[in-house]
Amino acid sequence: MGQDLPLTGIRVVDYSHFLAGPHMSRCLAAMGADVIKVERPSGGDAGRAHGYFKDGQSGYFLQQNMGKRGICVDVRDPRGADMMMRLVETADVFVENYRPGALEKLGLGYKALAARNPRLVYCSVSAYGHTGPDSKRPGFGLIAEAKSGAMAQLGTEGEPPPLLRIPIADMYAGMHGVSAICAALFGRVSSGKGQHIDLALYDCMISIHDYAVQRYTFSDGRELPRRTGSDSPETPIYGVFPSSDGYVVIAAQVDDAWARLANLIGGAALDPKFATPAGRAAHYMEATAIVKAWSSALATRDCLAALDAASVPSAAVQTIDQVLADPQVEARQMMVEQDHPVLGKVRLPNLPFKFSDCDTTPRRVAPLLGQHNMEIARELGIAESEIADMQRESILVNEPAADS
Repeated sequence: MGQDLPLTGIRVVDYSHFLAGPHMSRCLAAMGADVIKVERPSGGDAGRAHGYFKDGQSGYFLQQNMGKRGICVDVRDPRGADMMMRLVETADVFVENYRPGALEKLGLGYKALAARNPRLVYCSVSAYGHTGPDSKRPGFGLIAEAKSGAMAQLGTEGEPPPLLRIPIADMYAGMHGVSAICAALFGRVSSGKGQHIDLALYDCMISIHDYAVQRYTFSDGRELPRRTGSDSPETPIYGVFPSSDGYVVIAAQVDDAWARLANLIGGAALDPKFATPAGRAAHYMEATAIVKAWSSALATRDCLAALDAASVPSAAVQTIDQVLADPQVEARQMMVEQDHPVLGKVRLPNLPFKFSDCDTTPRRVAPLLGQHNMEIARELGIAESEIADMQRESILVNEPAADS
């Protein structure tokens, strides 16, 4: 018999929306936490209005909120505020991602909630954090990606840099939040107290730089990264190469991988001037042209087979349909199938962590709006008559499908 999930017994109040906060609390739910998503009347989490849609349900919302229970309560009403405070008093973690200062106006800032529950770990995610000259400015992941210098390294010189098309800043912040929350919970064991975690999308994007910042600071400000399209001139061979029917990526930037690739290609690739990283960088255009000429003469399958046989790291540039048909994705159970009360069977991306002695497969589909209003109100000791009044007066709200 396996262990309990590592966060079994931890209760999380998720008062976040869109992506960074919901992804963070989704991860905590997968690790065993009882996550209660709190939404505002009448539309709930703004992510519910973000596509792709099927039968009025947002796949975006379903992916980031699986594993949670959900309530929809008007915290501006004294009865809704009382219910929220009762919930916070039972919680170990509170997650929010509003602009700094917004929740203080509702009585839901860290100081107010910590006064009610000193053991509370309170995690705030915002564009710029709670300090600094930009702290009050609005922002999304796109803003952080642009300001951080990451976007300036993408695309081709003379053209606008492309959008990343995947939410790097939000997802990276969410993952950092999981780490910080777990650390704070561990620290609480000895201290007996919670604390406030202040997490900024912009900070996360600054921290992700693995090379560009060092290049600038170590060169005393003389060198800035250039936009180089699909190649990496400073560390060839490392980039995207054409095949006869698509594209492959090849990572032969280290000497032993390059030696194997050169032996595979033969001819001009074996020239000693390419034998070192400095030599390949100095003759980048020539080395890249040799590899492109070789790869473009082969179909993707044949190109990859040859590279695999030579132990040169490589992969096809896959489209989403190819990803979902990939045997590796199936073997790693990276798609999860759930039964949704409106949509029936749904398939969504799973989380990447695997534990040896417990199963993190999501137990719940994402909640319908207000699906667990009555269940959680009863758990908090609210009288049936008061629950009925709150429903009638739209202090507790749910979508029609949650009634069935």
